[in-house]
Amino acid sequence: MEDCVPKEFHQAGPVLQCTGIERRFGGLVAVTGVDLSIYRGEIFGLVGPNGSGKTTLTNAITGFYPPNKGTIKLDGKDITGTAPHKVAGLGVARTFQNLALFNGMSVLDNILLGRHIHMRPGVIRTALYWWLARPDEMRNREIVEEVIEFLQLESVRHELVDGIPIGMKKRVELARALVAEPHLLILDEPMAGMNQEEKEYMARFILDARAERGVSVLLIEHSMDVITGICDRVLALNYGEMIATGKPREVVKDPRVIEAYIGVGHAA
Repeated sequence: MEDCVPKEFHQAGPVLQCTGIERRFGGLVAVTGVDLSIYRGEIFGLVGPNGSGKTTLTNAITGFYPPNKGTIKLDGKDITGTAPHKVAGLGVARTFQNLALFNGMSVLDNILLGRHIHMRPGVIRTALYWWLARPDEMRNREIVEEVIEFLQLESVRHELVDGIPIGMKKRVELARALVAEPHLLILDEPMAGMNQEEKEYMARFILDARAERGVSVLLIEHSMDVITGICDRVLALNYGEMIATGKPREVVKDPRVIEAYIGVGHAA
């Protein structure tokens, strides 16, 4: 797996390392024997048919379902089994396969919630708001406004998220993740339900986030044109096991990947 890492990423070092990850649910083995390394500044694709273990793996990384076996390291620090809020505090942000926005709240308020890990609430700070809390609030709002402009959400910033198109909702989720100022961004099918034009916009935003904000990205996506278009490397899973890894165009042509997606008869 290391052999296919572009030299510029290999020199930067890994931001995430997963070794021998296994996650079981009772007698069901959802993920087993998965090794994964993501390097600083890399966009890494994770692909596989439905039920292949992609979301289970990301839930293990982010602490929602700690692995039964294996280790997870973030910037060289072992975070295996670390609680989700602590993983977020270490610089990992994510979006979800199913939208996790707060209906009844505005786009702006949903994005502001992404700053919660940087906020320091307290009785004294509230009592001395003008001296202690206000500077932090202004800083948080500056970052939110910057991300709103970056993702071109100005036109809907005051609208309820209930009433905006799904493409915009996906963009709001990305904004909420980015305002946390992560150095590892996990995107779980960020383009699901989008039309081609919306996908192209989202792909550009992901590339710009890497270039302008220095984030490394773990991208789970079914759209192979997106994977081959923006990812540096790809790992393919099937039935919770690794079946191929390497450069995107090589992985999508791998017979095992073709078989996993369209079946033996078509692969032949």
